[in-house]
Amino acid sequence: MIIIIIFLLYIFIINVMLYCLARKKKPTMTNAPITLFAALLGCLAAVHAGYVPDDCMHCICVVETGCRMPDPLCHMDVGSLSCGPFQMKRNYWLDARLKGGSLMNDWQTCSASWTCSEQAVNGYMERYAVQSRLGHSPTCEDFSRIHNGGPNGFKSPLTLGYWALVKKCLTGGPELNKVDLGQLTKNHTKLG
Repeated sequence: MIIIIIFLLYIFIINVMLYCLARKKKPTMTNAPITLFAALLGCLAAVHAGYVPDDCMHCICVVETGCRMPDPLCHMDVGSLSCGPFQMKRNYWLDARLKGGSLMNDWQTCSASWTCSEQAVNGYMERYAVQSRLGHSPTCEDFSRIHNGGPNGFKSPLTLGYWALVKKCLTGGPELNKVDLGQLTKNHTKLG
């Protein structure tokens, strides 16, 4: 996604230059603010561009931990440790690395970083929440259920309760962060 945005920005700058040449004008400093603004906008979009939409990512985080860095970082969940604000398991992190890069080369170190944790969720989703597997473009429901139930969580009835909590967060408006975290122990299956 970032590469596409940078490429589009590059094309835009080239088009501005060609436009100036076609009009037999040299690019002047009067064009500089526009070009600089376009470059800055492209860079900002690239920084915030993720596979999972921000609102969906935030609500998954809210459901997992109230979107707080847990202390202690990890806790036992369904027979293995889950760590960080997204309650990532080691196997989840290993899968995420296949699309998300090195991810700090350590699962717990990555889990302790907000940026790396989000990159891991994006990497995991880029691997599993894809149209070729789902039969449609991924939605927040797909992202949520895969996050909670593993690669096939999008079709597991065990992840519907988790999705209901994420959906409640998404539709909460000003009450966005007031998901009933007490329900998590009842609805949290975390198979992945």
